[in-house]
Amino acid sequence: MGALMPMGDRRPACPNLAGRLPVPHCTGARAFTLIELLVVIAIIAVLAALGTSAWQRSQRNARAAACMQNLRQIGAGLAKYVADHDGIFPELMMARASKLEDVPVIDTELRSYVADVRTFACPDDRKHLAETTGTSYLWNVRLNGQRLANLNVSFLKMDLIDDPSRIMVMGDKEGFHPYLDSKLNVLYADGHASQELTFLDDSPEK
Repeated sequence: MGALMPMGDRRPACPNLAGRLPVPHCTGARAFTLIELLVVIAIIAVLAALGTSAWQRSQRNARAAACMQNLRQIGAGLAKYVADHDGIFPELMMARASKLEDVPVIDTELRSYVADVRTFACPDDRKHLAETTGTSYLWNVRLNGQRLANLNVSFLKMDLIDDPSRIMVMGDKEGFHPYLDSKLNVLYADGHASQELTFLDDSPEK
């Protein structure tokens, strides 16, 4: 007589099937339950979402940084222009509606001072303003014809700003960067670019 199976074990005896697929309960393997499978899928989905979010954030930050670098390069070109014109800033329109308009703007007057025309386009310019108007950036017309040695402007209020680090030269035409606090990048007269709108800060200097 064959060996008796314990009363509590109702599984069939494991056949000796050499060369065939093993029977799960004979190998000790346990199949996933539906709940366990759903939990694993949910964990994978969460990890994928976190990875995608981090990647998108890094891409947004990279585009904002590239935009600021563009502004710095245009600022370097402007510095060369001013040096070639006895320290006087150009007289430009704030912007133009189309490249068809024959008016002096950033991308026409400073083009020969900037190596790559793509520098005039913000990477986050989703409306393609650079393609239709020549640039993604607008000019501060209050600087027209001023001398670099004694720049001064006023915004919103009557107080005069003569600190180059607070004098806006140019900036994004629109809020191209909605993930930034100010949504804008700005170039200042001292050559630095930032998302900080310090020209709107009327607090007394320390």
